[in-house]
Amino acid sequence: PAGGASLRPCSTRVAQEGINKPVIDRIIRVDHAGEYGANRIYAGQMAVLGRSSVGPIIQQMWNQEKDHLKKFNELMVAYRVRPTVLLPFWNVAGFVLGAGSALLGRKGAMACTVAVEESISEHYNNQIRTLIEEDPEKYKELLQVIKQFRDDEQEHHDIGLEHDAEATPAYSVLKTAIQLGCRAAIFLSERI
Repeated sequence: PAGGASLRPCSTRVAQEGINKPVIDRIIRVDHAGEYGANRIYAGQMAVLGRSSVGPIIQQMWNQEKDHLKKFNELMVAYRVRPTVLLPFWNVAGFVLGAGSALLGRKGAMACTVAVEESISEHYNNQIRTLIEEDPEKYKELLQVIKQFRDDEQEHHDIGLEHDAEATPAYSVLKTAIQLGCRAAIFLSERI
């Protein structure tokens, strides 16, 4: 350009005035970590069951999770939120959970899906309540994203139930253990 001025693309940052930065940071950080972990769970399930009859169903859910992660990557930049330092751990733990549940067969993979997605739907509902209490107009875009993703997670939960998740041996024990892990992951990822 003339005069030595440089061109740079428009910023994708969100105006920071008036937002409750600690709340938004916590929400975006933990949701990014959760979607990252979900991607790793589905990657593990696909590594074991990708060529089975349930492979296309797992792939469909994984594709939605990839879109969710992409959106939270964008929101992290827009709101200038740092990721959790636990991502390397969630990388391994998510894949191991996905592959391990898939080694129990398709029902085991679906039991894992039900447990995780039920926890995430509940978590998203809590965030929706928090943002509405803060200011539903100010956080309109973020609310819209979280509501849509919550609905997708609920759909994955229902798909798991439709594919015999509850017929997994020791289903309630497995579900409880996975959900305790999810609660711990949420707690840690919000803070670290």
